[in-house]
Amino acid sequence: MEAQSQLETSSTKPEELDMPKADRSSHVDGVKKLLFRRMLVGVNDGRFFMGNFYCLDKQGNIILQDAVEYRSMRRNSPTPLEQRCLGLILIPSSCRTSCHVDSSIEEQLALLSLQGQK
Repeated sequence: MEAQSQLETSSTKPEELDMPKADRSSHVDGVKKLLFRRMLVGVNDGRFFMGNFYCLDKQGNIILQDAVEYRSMRRNSPTPLEQRCLGLILIPSSCRTSCHVDSSIEEQLALLSLQGQK
């Protein structure tokens, strides 16, 4: 959830072009903290991708490294999810429905305290 808000605020939007450089650099610093962290990204067709966060471009597209795709199989199958290794992938921002980053409990509590300050 936190990663999704950071990712959404870090993509360049017309109103952000008027932002002071200090504010833009704080967004960049927030995204830098996510580099090489395990990330689970959901897309609008029901698939999920798990991989290491590698890059976020100006359009908000996410690049995952060592990615694995998870998708639903038939309901009567003994294993509900099928997986396949993909490697380096780009997930367009227009397809992204959710984004979660692995973090410790201490990191989650720190993020909640920061959100309470806004």
